[in-house]
Formats: sequence, structure tokens, C-alpha cells
Amino acid sequence: MLWARALPRRTADVSRGLVSAQRGRSLARWAVASLAAVLWMSPVQAEDIPPQSPASKEQVRKLMETWEQYYGKAKSLRERREAFQDLMESTPEPTRVQIRPVDAGGVEAQLIWPARLHHPLGRRAILYIHGGGFYSGSLRTHRALAGSLAKAASADVLLIDYRLAPDHPYPAQVDDALTAYRWLLDSGYDNHNIVLAGESVGGNLAIEATLRQMQARGPMPAAVIAMSPITDLAGSGASLKTSGSTDPLIDATQLDLMRKAYLGTRSPTDPLVSPLYADLTGFPPLLLQVGSGEALLDDTMRLADKARQAGVDVATEVWPGMVHQWQLFPFWLDDARKSNQRVAEYAIEHFADPPQH
Repeated sequence: MLWARALPRRTADVSRGLVSAQRGRSLARWAVASLAAVLWMSPVQAEDIPPQSPASKEQVRKLMETWEQYYGKAKSLRERREAFQDLMESTPEPTRVQIRPVDAGGVEAQLIWPARLHHPLGRRAILYIHGGGFYSGSLRTHRALAGSLAKAASADVLLIDYRLAPDHPYPAQVDDALTAYRWLLDSGYDNHNIVLAGESVGGNLAIEATLRQMQARGPMPAAVIAMSPITDLAGSGASLKTSGSTDPLIDATQLDLMRKAYLGTRSPTDPLVSPLYADLTGFPPLLLQVGSGEALLDDTMRLADKARQAGVDVATEVWPGMVHQWQLFPFWLDDARKSNQRVAEYAIEHFADPPQH
């Protein structure tokens, strides 16, 4: 099956005319895939993501309607935080997983692992850092996503409840993410069996925590996965203007609100807060996942180019028709289940001790 294969680590660079066809594909299929990549307006595209189906389009439409029901009148950060919590409390809890509350070096967290597994804890782990604009999100809002990754990757997932803005501005969130990573190391997980992952601002924090670990010359994670990441808090990407009206989950106004709550007077182009401006030389393997309909599409593409120029092993996926943070809804979107499966496959590919099936 398509989704059971290991995630290809090669990507196609349409902007430079360098497109690699999968082994065994015909020339005609290669041409179709190339055309699709151009139509998706992405300079970098994973090779075997299919076009969006009519069913997927309908699922996204319903998601946008649901989002509007909860967020239609939410303007302030507090109102949006409550709307997000209310929305996610209406969604299913994860099934077939075991959950244990832990104190990860002073950071409240939950350790989640597949109920079917009986291996000792401490073999392989995904540190999951939730999104929510730096000011919202919780263990409840992201438990379903974390549980799905635990099952798909046959790994322990440490889901952290980091401190939130505006009560706790930068660098509290990065500090908590790095503390949780180091707690995993202290708890017996080998760094080559740890993957950092997050969506939206969680992707930002996963990258920034890894950069901080690099600066400290500490053990590096096996890989980093940034799903719909916020890479440029300055909001300079062109798609923020062109797709802001069609992406209900984030726009320039919301980015400005979260930036002020998180950064205060700190410059949004500081490499310590916006990965797009950081030196990525020596960064571990990186998976970037973004939707073609996202307001932050261009920011992800620019980060992918910069990382590649710095010699980073980068895999980039552009999912047709998806909006910001779609991965959070595997119970409503077929493409969320599929994209989360690919995230798990990428983690498995980079674990030094992959699960035996």
C-alpha cells in the first residue's frame, strides 16, 4: 500500500527543473506528477502524494465550517484560547494507548504509548510539542494526535504542556521544550532514538529547541519534524497575503497577535525565535510538512531552501488543498490520517533502533 512504504527521503525541486521519478514509474506518470507539483505552487514536493480527492475537499470544507462555529466571535487571545479548547474537547480521545502523567524536569507532560506494546519504556520516543499560537493548546487538545503517532510509530510519545503566553512570554516555551528533551535523555532514551515533532508553533519550538541544543553542543535528536510550522514571525511570506483569506486557521492579523504576546519588543527576525533567520548548518534530518492552501506555505518553502543550502537532509511535503494545522484532525480528515502516518514513517526511518514488525 502507498502509505505503508517508508517515506522517500528524496524530494523534487520543480523550481530548478530537477524532478526525480520513482523507480518503476512510467514517463507519462512522471509528467503528470510534475505538472501536479507545479499546480500546487510548491518548489519542493514529495514524490508520491496523490492529488486531493473530492471527498477530501468536502472534509476540509466541513472542517472550516466547524472552525468558524467555534471561532466566529473569538477576537482576543483569551477568547481564542477558550474556543480552541472547546473545539478540541468535542473531539474523540485516543484509543488503544496507555497514558501516564509525568514530570519532565518540571514540565507537566503525558507519556503515551501503544497498548499493544509490551517493550520496556526508554527504547524510542517522539517528543511532541503542540501548536496553538504560543498562547493556547494543552494536553487535551493534542492527545488524539499524539496517540495516533504513538501507535503508527510504535514509539513512546512525550506530549508536553509548556507554559503559555502572554503570562509566560519567550523564552519560556523554548526552555520547556528543551528541558523535556533533556529529561528524555536523562530517563534513558538514547538521542539517536528521539525525534522532535510539532505542528504550527510546535514546529517552531521543535526547531528552536534543537538549535539551542546545537549551541550547547549536546546530544542531538535523530530527526526533527515540523508540521505546518511557523518559521517567520515577521510575516514576510507572500502566501500570508494571498492565502490569508482562504486559510481560516491563521492570517496576518492572528500572526501579529501571537507575535506580540510571545515576543513583546523582541525582533521577530531574531534567529532565536524565527528559524528562517537561523544558521541551520549541522542541523539533523528535517521533515517539513505543509498544505498547499496554507497562509504560511511560502515560509515553509523558504526554510526548506535555506536548510538545503546549509547541507541539511530535508524532506518536504506539500499536501494539496490542506489548510494550516490540518494534521490535528485525523478523526475528521482522511489526509490528516495519511499525513500523520507519513510523519510516523519518517520517525521510524530515523530511529537508530526501529521497531520490528
